[in-house]
Amino acid sequence: MSSLKKLASDTALYGISSILGRVLNYLLVILHTRVFVAGEFGVVTELYAYVAFFNVLYTYGMETAYFRFATRNKADSKVVFHTAFTSILCSSLILSALLAVLAYPIMDWLDYEGKEHIVYWLAALMAIDAITAIPFAKLRLDGRPILFVTAKLINIFLNIGLNLLFLLALPKIMAGTWLPGLRGLTEFMWVEGWSVEYVFLANLLANSALLVLLLPVWKQVRLRIEKLYWKPMLVYAYPLLLMGLAGATNEMLSRAMLKPLLPEGFYEGYDNEAALGIFGACYKLSIFMMLAIQAFRYASEPFFFSKAEEKNSTTMFATVMHYFIIVCCMILFAVTVNLPWIAPIFLKRDIYLEGLEVVPILLLAYLFFGVYVNLSIWFKLSDKTGYGTWFTGTGAALTVILNLLLIPIMGYIGAALATLIVYSYMAFICYYYGQKHYPIPYKLGPALVYIIFTTVVACLLLYFMPESDWMIITLGIGTTILYIAGVVLYEKKGLRANL
Repeated sequence: MSSLKKLASDTALYGISSILGRVLNYLLVILHTRVFVAGEFGVVTELYAYVAFFNVLYTYGMETAYFRFATRNKADSKVVFHTAFTSILCSSLILSALLAVLAYPIMDWLDYEGKEHIVYWLAALMAIDAITAIPFAKLRLDGRPILFVTAKLINIFLNIGLNLLFLLALPKIMAGTWLPGLRGLTEFMWVEGWSVEYVFLANLLANSALLVLLLPVWKQVRLRIEKLYWKPMLVYAYPLLLMGLAGATNEMLSRAMLKPLLPEGFYEGYDNEAALGIFGACYKLSIFMMLAIQAFRYASEPFFFSKAEEKNSTTMFATVMHYFIIVCCMILFAVTVNLPWIAPIFLKRDIYLEGLEVVPILLLAYLFFGVYVNLSIWFKLSDKTGYGTWFTGTGAALTVILNLLLIPIMGYIGAALATLIVYSYMAFICYYYGQKHYPIPYKLGPALVYIIFTTVVACLLLYFMPESDWMIITLGIGTTILYIAGVVLYEKKGLRANL
């Protein structure tokens, strides 16, 4: 099997857990937008935005450090694994304990008094995520995608099932309108006045199952920190921590800043918390692009590190980038032209559909983020991770400035545009410096043609979409098939040569 075919195969396998799994998990948006009013969904959006920042703190770049040192020191790869895991375990317990102590002032600051228990749950949830991160990384490095995928999918199905139980079945059982005989068995789960709390509780319970599902890896764990590796790993990882924090800022800050920066009454008929809920719900529709990027990241990191020393590796990396951009363009086109009929399926209240104009902007933004993910391999392979800190750090500063300028005058459109500008900037600056320090013969011209052509045609089709429902579906699906078929035919010769 060729290297590119192996990468595509692994991406597909990891994609089962990330793309298929997330799509299944994304069905919860249908439930949440049906059960919660926009303001309640805004609470979920805001708190998970902060969780994204803390997830970076909990892992502090140790996953990538583990990949780097385990592949460089193959004879001591087990020692590197023990060191990385033990480090994460100790820091996670300390950080979660600190969050639990500060639960009351945190929720008071966020104006969610009386919901301190959510902080306790999130502290435990983030600790579990961090503790399982290194075992999952080991599965990826060892080439064991089956266990990886199985654990991830069970976790996702549990989360979906618990959400359905808590938010759909349990209220009906307690009201006596559905299976009244089960009321005595389920009464202990019911807390009067809880709504969004059940979203976080379901997530915590589902993630706790990972502790059992990863038992084959836990058997290999030894609590040990080898200073010979731990200190260099921390030195390697700390720029990645800063880069991760800046990256979380770029991705999540718009959702954290929208509510306080938006002038009261900016949107007629609903308050800022509802506006955040609308933005958060529409943001979910850009998840299709992020799913592809996430699946690619799972497979590509160990792939790039393992192939770096091979002859013609840079040509291979350029080819990977070319086809990655093509796939992302297909996703951008498909989602954009089918948005008018896809969105109402997922967003069950009409109020959530008012923010759909942000979706094509966010899809394009995440396409550039995916390009940056590809480009960033140069500073990871050359041990110049400080550049990554600089790129994402300046991107984070730009995110803050643009959100401060654009949200008060453009609302969530301004927040979406800020995301697009920042990720475009990061991709181009990473490309510029990468060609100086670690030249890779990327096909810049064809890439820009694909991106510009796809964006323009998709947006024009969306703008001139007919009002008839059956025409919207026919035109959306038909043009998507034609676009994909055209690209495949155009790239046919190259695909045969590389795969």
